[in-house]
Amino acid sequence: MTVFTGVGVALVTLFDDDGEVDVDATAGLAGDLAAAGMRSIVIAGSTGEAAALDGAERVALVKVVREAIPGDVPIIIGTGAPSARQAARLTAEVVAAGADAVLVLSPAGNPDPTSYYAEVVRAADRAAPVLGYHFPTMSVPGIAVELLPRLAEVGVVGLKDSSGDPARLVRTLETFAGDLYVGSPWLLSAAGPLGATGAILAVANVEPALSIAAFGGDVAAQRALASVATRASGPAGVKAVLAERSDRSTRTRV
Repeated sequence: MTVFTGVGVALVTLFDDDGEVDVDATAGLAGDLAAAGMRSIVIAGSTGEAAALDGAERVALVKVVREAIPGDVPIIIGTGAPSARQAARLTAEVVAAGADAVLVLSPAGNPDPTSYYAEVVRAADRAAPVLGYHFPTMSVPGIAVELLPRLAEVGVVGLKDSSGDPARLVRTLETFAGDLYVGSPWLLSAAGPLGATGAILAVANVEPALSIAAFGGDVAAQRALASVATRASGPAGVKAVLAERSDRSTRTRV
């Protein structure tokens, strides 16, 4: 089950002056980005400061964002957690709230997270597809390419890979039958033509059009996007650039 094709945005979570989630402002941004061509909205990923959001906040975001974007643009919610039990509980909560799919960061310190993902898939209960998330910079060691077929066997339908490793990109495309979404803005002009299903990008919060063009193989767009991505990196960096262009909040929790 392919969740989406093309470019999706790893949405920032906007906070008010008191540090509370501003669901309306976040949903407004999601609506603007969907109108700009984003093919999915990813809430509570690493760019969305997932580690600082509780389950109730994720549920609230699902409900309000769903009203702000077209029905054919899927909402994907980050539900990765240190333990399978926590990740499964978050997954069940957001799926019940209307999430179309979940994106699950691999747990730190676990070289073989197959059983972790199997429990999350059971919690999703076939109501929403489960995507794995390889981001070793944030959660070591990530997911070895050799393990991806095993994850597919337990029901993981795709993978977001934010490693930025071009050799791994090719190996994954050769090894993994599921869908592959790149998370690095540096590989887009190669990833699309090579056959990646799509991309999930932080920089798309501020440059949706360039992100789409680069994934389509436009090398000039890739160069232009790279210059923005050096600044729009991490939640604070993305919000700083976004605020310059749209006067949105720069408040972060992480």
